[in-house]
Amino acid sequence: MLTLTNKVTEQARATGVHFVGNMLYVPLSDGREINVPMDRVEWLNWLEKATPEQQSKWSIEPGGFAIYWEELDDGIEVCHLLEMQLLWPGMEMSRQF
Repeated sequence: MLTLTNKVTEQARATGVHFVGNMLYVPLSDGREINVPMDRVEWLNWLEKATPEQQSKWSIEPGGFAIYWEELDDGIEVCHLLEMQLLWPGMEMSRQF
């Protein structure tokens, strides 16, 4: 099992979520935005298969460490998205200014 830890993943928090097609976008508190193609990440199949209405019903967990979809009874931790960036070159990270 690979475990990655660093100060950046511990401090960055989700500030929102939006979707364009099969892409999941998660803006972070440090100005970056994670862009994830849901159809290429197996553990996000549940979110890709959700309707646009279901996808829009998210909440940010206290402290911004995760995003949760109550209706879908599932969520995503920000640290896992950040770790994916290091392991998978198909995932993009951009800076928002």
